[in-house]
Amino acid sequence: MAEAATVEVDYIEGTNQILAKTNHQPSDLIGILQDVQREFGYVPRASLERISDDLMVPLSRVYTVATFYKAFKLQPTGKHIIKVCLGTACHIKGGPRLMQALESELGVKPEEVTEDGLFSYEGVRCVGCCGLAPVIMVDEDFHGKLRPGDIKRILTQYR
Repeated sequence: MAEAATVEVDYIEGTNQILAKTNHQPSDLIGILQDVQREFGYVPRASLERISDDLMVPLSRVYTVATFYKAFKLQPTGKHIIKVCLGTACHIKGGPRLMQALESELGVKPEEVTEDGLFSYEGVRCVGCCGLAPVIMVDEDFHGKLRPGDIKRILTQYR
């Protein structure tokens, strides 16, 4: 339990450092959330509460903004984030089968984190590489023209 309290203090201290660089205005909210996510890999509840207090914005509004935009994560993610394109071209050429292969290989469902903390994955609407369909992104790296059997080889590169 003491470890969880220490982590929460770290989140609050880190959020305070981010807030110190702002004008403390409600209009800064999205930028602050982006900075917090960049710092921690997601937006912890302790940070949401601290931002709410600092900007004098209701926590419900801060939460609404954080959940409205798909870019913000409210749960920890893996060290490597995998995005499976499920846009039209990728869907037709096998994107859903890549999702199944990831679930089988990693042993977790979308948006969950593997036990070792290395991976999480999610389906996204389009990554803009229709000519390479089906496509996944691992962090900022694109992998295209994939088959489910390619997933294990790709994951090995990031272990």
